[in-house]
Amino acid sequence: MHKVWQCGRYEFSLERPILMGIVNVTPDSFSDGGQHDQTDAAIAHARKLVAEGANILDIGGESTRPGAAPVALEAELARVMPVLEAVRGSGVAVSIDTCKAEVMRVVLAAGADIINDVTGMRSAQARAVVAAHPNCGICVMHMQGEPRTMQQDPQYEDVVRDVHEALLQQAHSLEQLGVARARISLDPGFGFGKTVAQNYQLIAELETIVSSGYPVVFGASRKSMLGAVTGRSVDQRLAGSIAAALAGVAHGAEVLRVHDVGETRDALIIWQSVKDAGNTV
Repeated sequence: MHKVWQCGRYEFSLERPILMGIVNVTPDSFSDGGQHDQTDAAIAHARKLVAEGANILDIGGESTRPGAAPVALEAELARVMPVLEAVRGSGVAVSIDTCKAEVMRVVLAAGADIINDVTGMRSAQARAVVAAHPNCGICVMHMQGEPRTMQQDPQYEDVVRDVHEALLQQAHSLEQLGVARARISLDPGFGFGKTVAQNYQLIAELETIVSSGYPVVFGASRKSMLGAVTGRSVDQRLAGSIAAALAGVAHGAEVLRVHDVGETRDALIIWQSVKDAGNTV
């Protein structure tokens, strides 16, 4: 039985992976900071991702790269709201990447379908906001610490077990507030308070998190964990990003959060064609 993810106006049946395209409306994101920080450029980029096959647009107005400084509430809203309003009618679900409860409240009122919180809904205020909106999807991501310090010295007894247990704890805290299980997805948070080795261990043992029954969001696109083993700079990590995405799918990931939607879509089509051919034998 495949999983279902309820996301506002949309309900995704996850028998096959879906694509979440990244729209960073920021001057300082790690891979494309400054490329789409103007509203018109961000809207054009979002529409390009839709044309390439994105099922979800994930719009962020605050960089969460290691060492990133916080952004004021007003500035974050000024970045994301015009893009949300412009693309909400594009025929795909719209996710807002934020950890601020007030931003969540405003964007949900404006019609956002998903809240993607890199802090994993640790804030009681954030949990209250999403619980008050009975249909929005929620992405609970794992992060050890906070962006400014998360990569200084990440420590785990057992990274897979610890991340899995922390994600389940946050998911259950949402369910206790009345949030339907079908609205919740889990993201192991590659690069958010993990060493390179820990990131790859999480991929290798992703089935542990997949087995929880929640949809799993997989976001390794262009990250430093790829450059660490390939030696490639951030603008040369397309092949590594696709390889990581396919490794994630092989281990059960259902939602791929990526910068390069068209290329990842093509890779998934080939992957699925091979899989389907094998199933007919």
